[in-house]
Amino acid sequence: RRYYFAKMLSSIRSRRIAAPAARFFFLRAKSTSVQAPEGEGPLGDDGRHEIWRDGIYDHDNEPMVKRRDGSYQSIEKLRGFLNYERNPEPYREPLERVMDWGELNPLEGHDKAHTALERKVQAARCMDCGTPFCQTYSGCPVNNLIPEWNNLVFNDQWGEAIDRLHKTNNFPEFTGRVCPAPCEGSCVAGLVDSPVTIKNIEYSIVDRAWKDGLISPRIPAERTGMTVAIVGSGPAGLAAADQLNQMGHKVTVFEREDRVGGLLMYGIPNMKLEKETVDRRVNLLREEGIEFITNADVGKNVDVNELRDNYDALALCLGSTRPRDLPVPGRELKGVHFAMEFLTKNQKRLLMTKEGTLESQYEKEKFITAAGKNVIVIGGGDTGTDCIGTSMRHRCKSVTNFELMPQPPPDRAPDNPWPQWPRVFGVDYGHAEVQAVFGKDPRVYSVMTKEFIGDDEGNVKALVTQDVEITEKGPKTIEGSEREWPADLVVLSMGFVSPEDYIINELSLDVDQRNNIHAIHGDYRTSIEGVFAGGDCRRGQSLVVWAIHEGRGVADATNEYLLQKREDESPDPKNNSAFANLSSLSA
Repeated sequence: RRYYFAKMLSSIRSRRIAAPAARFFFLRAKSTSVQAPEGEGPLGDDGRHEIWRDGIYDHDNEPMVKRRDGSYQSIEKLRGFLNYERNPEPYREPLERVMDWGELNPLEGHDKAHTALERKVQAARCMDCGTPFCQTYSGCPVNNLIPEWNNLVFNDQWGEAIDRLHKTNNFPEFTGRVCPAPCEGSCVAGLVDSPVTIKNIEYSIVDRAWKDGLISPRIPAERTGMTVAIVGSGPAGLAAADQLNQMGHKVTVFEREDRVGGLLMYGIPNMKLEKETVDRRVNLLREEGIEFITNADVGKNVDVNELRDNYDALALCLGSTRPRDLPVPGRELKGVHFAMEFLTKNQKRLLMTKEGTLESQYEKEKFITAAGKNVIVIGGGDTGTDCIGTSMRHRCKSVTNFELMPQPPPDRAPDNPWPQWPRVFGVDYGHAEVQAVFGKDPRVYSVMTKEFIGDDEGNVKALVTQDVEITEKGPKTIEGSEREWPADLVVLSMGFVSPEDYIINELSLDVDQRNNIHAIHGDYRTSIEGVFAGGDCRRGQSLVVWAIHEGRGVADATNEYLLQKREDESPDPKNNSAFANLSSLSA
């Protein structure tokens, strides 16, 4: 099958049809097709597939679209993955977006934004394959019905598309923006060509649904009378709350921060996910009956045992918030911070500035600025990139990103076959911004930090690294490879090791070997009856889409427990009648 697809694609790419040299002179082909000049790709100067209309009066019908073979024909889906190029919607230009905190994605009407026609062309590339790996374990953790809603977008059935999307994903406006799209890595079209632009299509569906008023409060018709307390309002907690509320239970969510959203609010910067987008969904959940209590740090200013006593079930969606540290000489110096500390304080300042509530002392006492500083971000991944992008918007003097591992290959390695996530070299938004401003990629590979160097006032002023090589036993330093790097701000972005343990200790919960809460996947029950756990606090640090998957699983397990508990606590109808004792009188 793979050979067949490859042969077909090769045939189309190698086809050459003679045409006049003039740019806008086209040959007729049975009045349903026109031919473009030789050697030109299907994408035009505006970054979209070129279109053709039959005469100056033909503006009511859908135009013909240029294909890979150079012809202009009506859009069709049967061979769309062969006829059209993958064309993901680009971010705004680096030099434009680095000047503000607006989202990377272009708004509707922006010259970079895709048109409805281009989205249809991209949806046409979905093969509707027999085994859609994009929605399996290797692709989408929530098993999104990707081929179905791709086909609905192609047929301009946007209302049905959002219905199918919401069947499996509570918050597609979040995943469509921040998810790295493992579904695209396992797309079958990617075997022989480029994968479908699934992520772009996902957020276009939900954005249009919000715009068209297709998303509105769903008030449960009946209530069960059972109550649930959820600790944590990140993606796992919100997904669990949404599901349990729709099941008819009364749900209360406790959040220790001053705003609802967890890492969606404070861990992911504004340019990747506008906070109005988070608030919009949270406000919808409120209208549907979910209660949110902020500044409630369960285990500290809220007694977790009181929650157990006052609610029928307790779900822990705490996240994995204990960062991995770097215990080297000089770690105590001022100017060395964890990534979440840096990102959270920046986001709080941004929100307070926007709302006009920024306190005069916040800048000096709490804010961490990269303005005019040599910034070094230790650790890659999405969080490291977010720290780079944030530093760029602070107008840093320079930014360098250290990664312990060697540079990934440009293509899949033999030990990284499809449909696994492709571990290949890529340029994320932060890297592109550094390249545009400073003229070079910020990443330095195969280095390990040896020590931090401070000035007389206890501030970090430099750090020393050693080159490393990866062996079977792990990283091995190379003698004599020490280098000193100027650094006024160092951000540690090396991942997270476990959830914080004060709730775990208070409840005496069992933990696994990584100090995550012990609960079996698919069951989600902890070692304490009536207490469930899901998300990063159970699974370990992972993606937002995995958190949503876990939250939905926690909801299913909690619902099963609550229904059984209600049944067990209900009086036996056989003994609840006014005539229940008449049998003994008649004896």
